[in-house]
Amino acid sequence: MSSHTVEPSLPPTSGNLESPVLGPQLERAALPHTSRFPRRLAELVDTHALTLLRATVGIVFVGFGVLKLFPSASPAEQLAVDAATKMTLGLVPETVLLISLAALETAIGIGLIAGRRLLRPALVAFFLHMGGVFSTLFLLPDAMWQPHSPAPTMEGQYVVKNVVLVAVCLVVAAREWSHGGGRRSRGR
Repeated sequence: MSSHTVEPSLPPTSGNLESPVLGPQLERAALPHTSRFPRRLAELVDTHALTLLRATVGIVFVGFGVLKLFPSASPAEQLAVDAATKMTLGLVPETVLLISLAALETAIGIGLIAGRRLLRPALVAFFLHMGGVFSTLFLLPDAMWQPHSPAPTMEGQYVVKNVVLVAVCLVVAAREWSHGGGRRSRGR
């Protein structure tokens, strides 16, 4: 059984990991290994949060974009073609629409992953693309909403869940545009 004795001249620590008396290194060293791991992981994630957000959304876009290059591989293929056909008034062949969507989504994903000079154009393309994605809720109401109910269908849920991607890219864009892209030296 071990005991912890506090020096009379030092006030006891309250569990604050950055105690002004002991300093952050000494206080962390006093914690058991299992208590340090979550904090170190949190610090690592915090340091690289924007890169993590960009990369994960980029991977999703590359993945879904590439799927559209293979016939019937994407579960959203027909939905995307139907919506794009309505937006282009049926003037563009379906094959061209699908290849264009695949290229656009893949390019957005690569831009988000790569960052640097590709990030701003990728973000602009992302938000324009999301405008088209969300327009399907109005262009294809029979496919998006359950009859006699305000609940979305499975396809509608597929579209609505993109609000998460929009939120992520709003955070990334806010940082990028508010800092003028000046953080380029940190591995972006």
